[in-house]
Amino acid sequence: MKVLLLFSILLLTNSCKDVKPHYDNPKATKPNIIVIITDDQGWGDLSFNGNTNLNTPYIDALANNGVHFENFFVQPVCSPTRAELLTGRYYTRMGVYDTSAGGERFNLGETTIADIFKKEGYYTAAYGKWHSGSQPPYHPNARGFDDYYGFTSGHWGNYFSPMLEHNGAIVKGNGFLVDDLTDKSIDFMKKHQNKPFFLYLPLNTPHSPMQVPNVYWNRFTEKEVVLEYQGEEKEDPLFTKAALAMVENIDFNVGRIIKQLQVLNLEENTIVIFMSDNGPNSWRWNGGMRGRKGSTDEGGVRSPLFMQWKNNIPKGKKVSQIASAIDILPTLASLANLKYTTKKPIDGLDLSPLLLKEENDWKQRLIFSHWNNKTSVRSQQYRLDHENRLYNMKTDLGQTNDVSGHFQKIKDSLIKAKHDWLATTLPKKKLDRPYLIGHPDFAFTPFPARDGIAHGQIERSNRWPNDSFFSNWKSEKDSITWDVEVLTDGTFEVELFYTMTEENRGVTIELFHNKKKLVKKINKPFDPPLVGAENDRYPREESYVKEFNSLILGELELKKGRGALVLKAIEIPGNQAIDFRLLNFKRLK
Repeated sequence: MKVLLLFSILLLTNSCKDVKPHYDNPKATKPNIIVIITDDQGWGDLSFNGNTNLNTPYIDALANNGVHFENFFVQPVCSPTRAELLTGRYYTRMGVYDTSAGGERFNLGETTIADIFKKEGYYTAAYGKWHSGSQPPYHPNARGFDDYYGFTSGHWGNYFSPMLEHNGAIVKGNGFLVDDLTDKSIDFMKKHQNKPFFLYLPLNTPHSPMQVPNVYWNRFTEKEVVLEYQGEEKEDPLFTKAALAMVENIDFNVGRIIKQLQVLNLEENTIVIFMSDNGPNSWRWNGGMRGRKGSTDEGGVRSPLFMQWKNNIPKGKKVSQIASAIDILPTLASLANLKYTTKKPIDGLDLSPLLLKEENDWKQRLIFSHWNNKTSVRSQQYRLDHENRLYNMKTDLGQTNDVSGHFQKIKDSLIKAKHDWLATTLPKKKLDRPYLIGHPDFAFTPFPARDGIAHGQIERSNRWPNDSFFSNWKSEKDSITWDVEVLTDGTFEVELFYTMTEENRGVTIELFHNKKKLVKKINKPFDPPLVGAENDRYPREESYVKEFNSLILGELELKKGRGALVLKAIEIPGNQAIDFRLLNFKRLK
């Protein structure tokens, strides 16, 4: 008991500003790093973990040819896990409080894993779903990544050749998104094969909408779901099949990456990590665990963690000690023999001793899971859930038998640790963080509908904002606003992404910020259909999307300072203005 209490105190006061490698490995001379994280894939969505409903040979091979962690934990939803992976710190310390509306951004002044590796001479890239901020200095290019391709939002509405961005510039994807991201990763490895690289690959599936190419879907259309979710909640077999088909596509692309490493003769000098960002996004088989995405129970926060480094770490080794996403940064830095400093103390531990040698005296620790005002605490043997019920996780993964009455001292110690952790990590006051523009080091700053606030009759295309657009713009009194702070004076070329019907030709748009404005009449109709339904394998909750036309509104001079960025239609000749998707600001001077 004293050990648990002592550890909780040590955890909460951990200061790791000057970090040195824990283990001196002579082979670890600037190995390449590839971190693959999937979106809404459960621990049980792998054949390696016993799921006979699907086949994932390439991902399984990472575990068989490297080390797999039996008890690895992330947070219940996307952006918190990503913040922890990127910084080694609990997301609650860093101002992350939502998965959209700006709450997905972690605070400025944090040191990211990309910052560390870039400083040590690595070329860094991120391809996929960022979900940690769209505007510099929250953008991946401002967080240590030399190259970025993907979408910065929390989810996307179409996975087949969608609108994406490349280092801030809007581009069109090429084919199915996971395949496309893998193509970019392979090109990156080829280009940088002769110098060390750090590749972060946050894939977007099996997050909904449930889209996947026919070759994978056809494997499941007539297939019976044999292993099913064990709880009282109802499983939807169609959703399960779609999710598993998407995982098999992920597996194929993991195989492509490993094969490319082999072709380039880089496998022995590349550390490959595979993990997920939270529990499964539906009730489906997950090893008998209670909970799913969004839950702080075991099934909502347990993730696979496979790590391969051929001929450098043991093959087929199993690690039973509990670990967390906050451990990835210090572990990879240690394996690469990097001496580094962080601006703020990290919470994670260097796991390299567990990888490289037998650690029978590994110190006790606690791991905290938090979301939606619910917090659970995991020790090596027990989980205290958000209602302070205690479960023995060695014998009760389904959390069916509250053992509080038999282990009251353990329960009390975990409750105290929970209270201490919340008091230490949660912000003391409400954050006031406007959207930023004008960073002198970056050319582009996007302002999507996702981050805007509609006034008047304007409606969002869906209650989930991440891939939405604004429509029903019928009055000159209507507007869209963003709470914006201009960091430095500058002149910007403003690009508008819109649709407009023929009968509404001639809408005049006005954009202004703190007395600076520009006006543009839109004469080119562009009215494409909504897309997505034709590729959905399961009815979606998110917005359908469409293609948007690009128009340069003109140049806007902005002065340093805070104020509302306002988009209005000052003339509407027809019955409606435009449907709005995005403004993209390009710094000219």
